[in-house]
Amino acid sequence: MRSFLVTAGAAAFVALAAAPALADPSDGPTPIKGVNTVGTSFLTAVPIAPEQPVEVDAVTGDYLYWSFPAEAGQRPELNIAVTLPPAADRTGSQSWTVEVFDGLRRRQACVAGEQSPVVAATATEVRLGCRLRQIRSWAEPWDGDPLPGTYFIKVSTELPEKDLGLPVGVTLDLTAPTGDTGADQGELSAPLFPNNKPGKVLTSTPAPAAEEKDESFGLSMDWLPDFSSRWVWTVGGGVLAAITGLIGFSWTRKRRV
Repeated sequence: MRSFLVTAGAAAFVALAAAPALADPSDGPTPIKGVNTVGTSFLTAVPIAPEQPVEVDAVTGDYLYWSFPAEAGQRPELNIAVTLPPAADRTGSQSWTVEVFDGLRRRQACVAGEQSPVVAATATEVRLGCRLRQIRSWAEPWDGDPLPGTYFIKVSTELPEKDLGLPVGVTLDLTAPTGDTGADQGELSAPLFPNNKPGKVLTSTPAPAAEEKDESFGLSMDWLPDFSSRWVWTVGGGVLAAITGLIGFSWTRKRRV
């Protein structure tokens, strides 16, 4: 029994002594794995995270899509560098554009950065940037302010047709510093995540609308049609046709002597 206790105590001592060596603080935090892929549409956008390095190979003429999450109080900012094809392979200038959309596919305004630079045929690199407004925790239904949820990055280019398909290298740097968290007060009921399953049948059905009844007779008014512009033109055309027919008949009928 004594030998068993001695052996167990020695094992515990070795484990405690080895623990600091296994968790050496000098090693620093584990680096974030980089991203080397890109999507070509909203549905195939590759998800990335702030501070995650992005480096991909693409060709001119392709649309490049990434997506990232944003929380209330953050001020997402992205910087993009594109290594252009050799000048000898290009025939004209190029116009590059970066756009950011929220989960409802609404384009968000950039308050800083070069969103649509035009580069000459001799340029070797082009840089794009966009800093979004601070993500708000709530907004009015008619407002277009950025809200928590998923955001999409779209990079596109306009160039001569002969220059399509040339290889380019793209690097993206995304940061999301925190701004003034007390700027607005409120809470969003649900983040603006995109619906990636179009055509899905909803399980819940809306509650039936209350019947409109005439207060004087207590009768249902559901049988009345909605007098839209189609009804107005149909009724008006019928009346004009009837009047025209009567006038034509009065002109063509033979008068009795």
